[in-house]
Amino acid sequence: MTYVICEPCVDVKDSVCVDICPCDSIRPHPLDESDEYNEVNQLYIDPDTCIECGVCEPECPVEAIFFEDDVPEKWEHYIEINADYYKKQKNGV
Repeated sequence: MTYVICEPCVDVKDSVCVDICPCDSIRPHPLDESDEYNEVNQLYIDPDTCIECGVCEPECPVEAIFFEDDVPEKWEHYIEINADYYKKQKNGV
């Protein structure tokens, strides 16, 4: 299981969750040297590195972060969206 960032983050990208994540699982970071932060419309949690600590969830000002089992049905497709973002990153796409 993992945490997932859902629709409320779209076009908001408040990076407090990026800064507080103890395992650096939330990307892209606004201070990264790449332009990726400006190229995406939301932040993403890496399902392979998330340690399920839950620290990010209460810090999200738009309540966009959910434990995978608790993602509202209308946003379940964000589970795959988060995973796909990291698959592309790891495959260099």
